[in-house]
Amino acid sequence: MRTTVPPDDSRPERHPGRDTGPRPSRPRTRIRLRLPTADRTGSRAGGDRPGRAVRRAAAALGLAALLGGVAGCGTVTDGPRSAADQDVARGSGEKAAHKRVQPAGRGFSLVATGDLLVHDSIIRQARADADGSGYEFGRMIEAAKPMVRGADLAICHMETVYGPKDGPFSGYPLFKTPPQLARSVKETGYDSCSTGSNHTLDDSTDGVRRTLDAMDEAGLAHVGSARSARERKQPAVLRAGGAKVAQLAYTYGTNGISLPEDKPWLVNLIEPERIIRDARAARRAGADVVVVSMHWGTEWQQEPDELQRSAARKLTASRSHGRKDIDLILGTHAHVPQAYEKVNGTWVVYGMGDQIAGKMNDPRGSMGTAARFHFSPPKDGGNGEWTVDKAGFTPFMMQTSPRHTLVNLASKSSRGAGDPEQDHAYAHIRETVFSRGAQKDGLRMMP
Repeated sequence: MRTTVPPDDSRPERHPGRDTGPRPSRPRTRIRLRLPTADRTGSRAGGDRPGRAVRRAAAALGLAALLGGVAGCGTVTDGPRSAADQDVARGSGEKAAHKRVQPAGRGFSLVATGDLLVHDSIIRQARADADGSGYEFGRMIEAAKPMVRGADLAICHMETVYGPKDGPFSGYPLFKTPPQLARSVKETGYDSCSTGSNHTLDDSTDGVRRTLDAMDEAGLAHVGSARSARERKQPAVLRAGGAKVAQLAYTYGTNGISLPEDKPWLVNLIEPERIIRDARAARRAGADVVVVSMHWGTEWQQEPDELQRSAARKLTASRSHGRKDIDLILGTHAHVPQAYEKVNGTWVVYGMGDQIAGKMNDPRGSMGTAARFHFSPPKDGGNGEWTVDKAGFTPFMMQTSPRHTLVNLASKSSRGAGDPEQDHAYAHIRETVFSRGAQKDGLRMMP
């Protein structure tokens, strides 16, 4: 019999204002796509095993350059392809994993959700939902399943790293999450998750390795952290409708935990120049759409900070051969919903809030959104720019009593519940999401 978590779960989670220190019917093909070498820290080959579904994008070196000028931003033209680029273009063919082949001109839908922040109370709830045998996280996020499974491509954010299979596990401040989370996320319908966050180094190299190994085993693509220099050079690339979609991911930092000198590829740090180079390399290697996941911003601040606004302007301004280098930016980290905005004609989601989190002192920590976009192919049917023809969001709330469970605040059941807490969250999220003019640019709330 499933039970709720113990009574002491009513205590707020310890998580300060600022850190210091898963659709069989959908045709999606994962594709290996090797980026050209552009790593100025060197490219030591790691011990990647055959059959790994996803590689990583090249990492950034630091945050200091973020507010400085970005070489190549604005209207630019790339020079001739290098021999390495030509080799990539020849060697990045698809490996079909589905029976149906999609017409090349078919558009696709994308859904993305916020931080999976596995506090101690979430671990206890997952244990209870598994009837005491293992850990089951799927029941908590059941409300997202119809939306996630209905999309051509679904992206999550795996904020925390995994502990050993049999534990011990821990929440804040140094997270070690049950690796069964990967299976639950995959079974919910997710295809890929960003893994770069300020908690990526909570358990050093072992945490990164265990996390990515478990995601590989679950069949869940990932990008943002890596087990080797070779792996870091690969984005997550998936087939969605008639498009190849590349996902890149980066974080602002790692809570003061330094990258090991001999493993600078463990996590991708935000640096616009690096991100633009990675996006262009992914495009040259065959990506139709480039999505960038950014773990950034100021915790508990609804308004995007200067770092977010500056980076968004620079990244969305970058062009190659008259075409955007980046087609969509998805933000995480702040623990509260943040605005959606069209910047230089490109949608930027500054922050989706948390999808899973324990009860915190600030009720906004239980609020989040799902970003929902539909991309259409080039009108001429060629290699031109894919465009967003529908933009939407769905408001969610993590209900913490009597048990942790996700609530779709736009659903008929929620709107008719007469629950003051849900009504407040619904109104607050709408106001925040539309606060930078997204509604006039066509963003709509979706059930």
